[in-house]
Amino acid sequence: MAPRRLNVLVYTGTGTTAESVRQCIYSLRALLSPNYAVIPVGESVVLKEPWAPTCALLVLPGGADLGYCRVFNGEGNQRISDYVRRGGAYLGFCAGAYYGSARCEFEVGNKPLEVIGSRELSFFPGTCRGGAFEGFEYRSENGARAATLKVATGAFDEPVPETFASYYNGGGVFVDAARVACRRVDVLASYRDELNVDGGDGKAAVVLCHVGDGKAMLCGPHPEFAAVNLHPRPDVPGYDALRDRLARDDHARTAFLRACLGKLGVESSQESMAFPKLSNLHLSALDRTKVSELLCGWEDVIDKLDGGQECIKGEADTFHILTNELPLNVDELRQSLPMSVDLAVEDGAMVDYSSIPKRIIAHEDAWPEVGLTPRFDHSQYYSSLQRFQAMEEHADDWGSILMYGDVVTSTNSLLEKNQKLISKLPTGFTFSASTQVAGRGRGTNVWVAPPGALMFSTIINHPAHLAASRPVVFVQYIAAIAIVEAIQSLDVGYENLPVKLKWPNDIYALDPSKPASSKQYVKIGGILSQCGYSDGAYQIVLGIGINAINPRPTTSISDLLPTHAAPLHLESLLARIITRLEAIYAQFRRQGFSDDLERRYYRHWLHTGQAISLEAEGGASARVLGITRDWGMLRVEETDSEGRGTGRLWTLQSDENSFDFWRGLVRRKE
Repeated sequence: MAPRRLNVLVYTGTGTTAESVRQCIYSLRALLSPNYAVIPVGESVVLKEPWAPTCALLVLPGGADLGYCRVFNGEGNQRISDYVRRGGAYLGFCAGAYYGSARCEFEVGNKPLEVIGSRELSFFPGTCRGGAFEGFEYRSENGARAATLKVATGAFDEPVPETFASYYNGGGVFVDAARVACRRVDVLASYRDELNVDGGDGKAAVVLCHVGDGKAMLCGPHPEFAAVNLHPRPDVPGYDALRDRLARDDHARTAFLRACLGKLGVESSQESMAFPKLSNLHLSALDRTKVSELLCGWEDVIDKLDGGQECIKGEADTFHILTNELPLNVDELRQSLPMSVDLAVEDGAMVDYSSIPKRIIAHEDAWPEVGLTPRFDHSQYYSSLQRFQAMEEHADDWGSILMYGDVVTSTNSLLEKNQKLISKLPTGFTFSASTQVAGRGRGTNVWVAPPGALMFSTIINHPAHLAASRPVVFVQYIAAIAIVEAIQSLDVGYENLPVKLKWPNDIYALDPSKPASSKQYVKIGGILSQCGYSDGAYQIVLGIGINAINPRPTTSISDLLPTHAAPLHLESLLARIITRLEAIYAQFRRQGFSDDLERRYYRHWLHTGQAISLEAEGGASARVLGITRDWGMLRVEETDSEGRGTGRLWTLQSDENSFDFWRGLVRRKE
């Protein structure tokens, strides 16, 4: 089955500059979230991972294209070219545009800067020549300017500005672009100012190249650069005027970039999504005395700041501890509320979330009011937790201490990367959020997770002496069972929802937009299990994300509900998953991955008899039999040309591919 293309991959490796990457990710996330996941990737992803099937757009930002040549010439360029020709989309800014042309001519005659040579991708079948304007210096803003672009309005199906100012620093002009129209090249914008180089027929600044079944857009200037994110440079003459000019044309710049993305087949959001402010973290418990006990347990890791403020200085983040006995001022209240335009970012610019102290408000006397956490009703959560605990044997504790934030970086990262904090957390401690601005996935997968998805992490302290008979790897398997069973037992009308699990740690559902007879499944959730060791136990941070009621970017549980079913509430779903997970983990501790757990796992999984090919075995054909009971590896049997088993067996483990949603392609771990 063909996966949906929901990833926008921004290359961040050799050859790129940090500023170009920063500006690129900012603008793309503002325009594309939550329809797409805008993900930074390095060269290893492009070269080794199966990213193409789920990639809606591959972006190569500014920098120095010789670095791109060093890492991608040969196999890498072949992968990129194949992706585009088979219907993919490529967007190259500045260096990425030089790189996507058949020939690069940069600063010819200026020996310290001169770069001349052919390029393998050749999306634009001619020369990209630059710098279009003089004064370029590497790692400097001295050559930056506000270049006026004249837009080919007739090339767009939507209103676009006729002219606007775009940030420029070293980009090229596409020589004779007007003459190669017959070779499937459209000029989308041209430089209006006089150039420092010969552009041939026309002064093409932005071109759209039709390549096989796909498209490549190449931009000499930087329409992705937002003025608000350009830092003042008093040492650069005229830089303030440049920023002011770009700021005046920012609306036009955004409209042009949105229209360009549309030409590439990428659907922008109706309104630009600003980056939200981080909210307060609210710590509460079913039994309110547990909050006080947890604070006491933190005493030996708490530092005192000037003025008596208490904080935990974790390895990656700093956490300020406040109690609800202290009155919140207006600013503190506002930081608890959902994101809106005026709360989005500091003065509209990008925020370095890692440098911002996180504030934990400990609610020792009462649960947080809905006014403080309008996207999460603590009363509904705790009442649901009590109800489901009464239904489940061996489920009476997990989730009873909850930390919730409306907007956080990543529940998994905030726990897993701060050992000082989590070393004091009990099994079952749960951290949930409504919005994640840097959600964690396997490998390099990082994304903005929108409201409406259920996102949480739970701590499991798994005793080391059990590791041999109850291996940690099975935790992700029992979590998958718990999720499916929790969804199907949540309420009346949920019991037949077509939710399945995919090895090793994804949750899928029958795609309701496709005919039922086609049996096409789509990913609706995933599990990320990260493990450390502390005080005789493996400390697992189990992260779970489920598309619950969010309309984008893909199918959610609410899309699967029959008309007579009760509406889905995130609070109840969280409580149900936590209680079922606690009960199944208790069974796992008693019995290991027993016959009963194995049967329940196979009842929900998608793979029995699935045909796969084995990269590490020369592409040998095989079929899936199951997972091993010892270390949870995948058992497969080789098949002949007729699909019959040969008796030759392999045990394989996941290759941890970040973008491997559905490939039937398993690589043996070395």
